Amino acid sequence: MRVLVQRVTSAAVRVDGGVVGALRPESQGLVALVGVTHDDDAAKAQRMAEKLWQLRILDDEKSASDIGAPILVVSQFTLYANTAKGRRPAWNAAAPSAVAEPLVAAFGESLRALGASVETGVFGAHMQVELVNDGPVTVLLEI
Repeated sequence: MRVLVQRVTSAAVRVDGGVVGALRPESQGLVALVGVTHDDDAAKAQRMAEKLWQLRILDDEKSASDIGAPILVVSQFTLYANTAKGRRPAWNAAAPSAVAEPLVAAFGESLRALGASVETGVFGAHMQVELVNDGPVTVLLEI
């Protein structure tokens, strides 16, 4: 599992022109772009949620758990693009939807169980993601 995390001051996901998930934090929040590969499972989703919740990338080396920062979770199969050969990415390392969708949902639910305020995109939909990256801070997490 890979999660590309961005520290943000605001973020929104739109599907068909309508907002389906948004963060308007008073200070900072996180956008988590989540990629799933073939050997991922619910235990890895849980560990990744814990790692993200405790990650100290907010101001004054605080974590989302320290300040209750909101998190926007968006599925992102393209995190597993293979670009080693040619000019066209291969997607064979990304898990199929039947595997990935429940694990992205489990990741979000694990964050909620830890106490996070979580918004989400729509799995498999064509989404427009708007965000204001703060810093800029962008970190790739892997489990």
